[in-house]
Amino acid sequence: MVASYFGSGSIYIASQAGVEYGYALIWAVIGAVLLGFMAQDMSARLGIFGDTLMGFIRKKIGKGPALTIALFLSLGCIAWTVALTAAVGMSVEILTGEALAWQPVALVAGVAAILTGVLKYDRVEKFVTAMMFVLLVLYIVVAGASGPSPVEVAQGFVPSLPDQGAMLLGAAILGTTALWPNFFLESILVKKKGWTTKEDLSDVRHDLSFGYIVGGIITVCIIVVSAAVLRPAGYTELTSFITPGQALAEVLGEWAMVVFLLGVIGAAFNSIVPIMWTIPYMILEAVDAPEKEQDSKSFKLIYAGGILLGMSSPIVSAVTGLSIVQMITLFPAFNGVFGLPLTAAFLFWAVNDKKTMGEHVNGWKSNLINVVLVIFATYVAISSGRGVLEAIFGGMMG
Repeated sequence: MVASYFGSGSIYIASQAGVEYGYALIWAVIGAVLLGFMAQDMSARLGIFGDTLMGFIRKKIGKGPALTIALFLSLGCIAWTVALTAAVGMSVEILTGEALAWQPVALVAGVAAILTGVLKYDRVEKFVTAMMFVLLVLYIVVAGASGPSPVEVAQGFVPSLPDQGAMLLGAAILGTTALWPNFFLESILVKKKGWTTKEDLSDVRHDLSFGYIVGGIITVCIIVVSAAVLRPAGYTELTSFITPGQALAEVLGEWAMVVFLLGVIGAAFNSIVPIMWTIPYMILEAVDAPEKEQDSKSFKLIYAGGILLGMSSPIVSAVTGLSIVQMITLFPAFNGVFGLPLTAAFLFWAVNDKKTMGEHVNGWKSNLINVVLVIFATYVAISSGRGVLEAIFGGMMG
């Protein structure tokens, strides 16, 4: 689930932060990791002591409304997958010197995700964890080669907001880290991991800490590389999909370009499976289907059907006129505007519901974190919702 938050969107948002503000927003990554950890911890406690998040929603508002919410949120997961398959495709196109066009590669990425996602949970977890370690090694190597200033890096851990744009980028970092599908998944998968009692909470938190630390280090490394290489080279924005790779190649050599693109492929593909697992889990929980498990036929069919829609990135690009970079950044933003506030509000309700949680309802410290998440999500939705929709659909209407 931690792997799902670190996708191609995270790479480009972190790269933009380093290009525009140097090391100044490293602290925002630390804050985002802490908030994401706390939100998933609450989701895990809901799953252990109460119910799954969608199960709670169904019981409170009924099957029909719960299914409507599940289907609406599923659109966001499909949009994410459209962007992720496009990112894999374009990276392979560039790596092969355009010998392979990105469109068919995007379709192959979708098929590969279907085949990976129907494996048994333990195998998927091992695969995703291994991919995260590959990403960690790749970006630590590039960050070390970029020769950053240790003093300036250390200053980045001190909270500061140079201007309004920095605040928006900080919000974008938070939005890509506190990923709403994880709130549903964590409440379901705790039982997959065998975590069912209060004594298991230490294992839950160890698991989350380990994953978020790895993801946080990778994000910080990307900001460091961008600040140390792209910013001094005169880059002020990421104008195309390949801009970060080109800049790295100019300063560090072609190997850095290859590493960057391999990182994009790994991060994008790694995100597809857990994000798209969310759809069948939500839908089957919403209707209280007798078979809700990952190895059931219903689960596999819904999962495969969702990815088949998500493989439509070539069609979406042609119809909307959106570039790959625009899809990578706008579709996660769409989820931040619509999926995050809705999910954060239901999570807040669930962990404070005495009937569901019993004596394990949220304390004031956890509620403070959850209130921050709900307020942030609402702020992002109000302030950027219209702009995101116009950016996505403007090409079709123009």
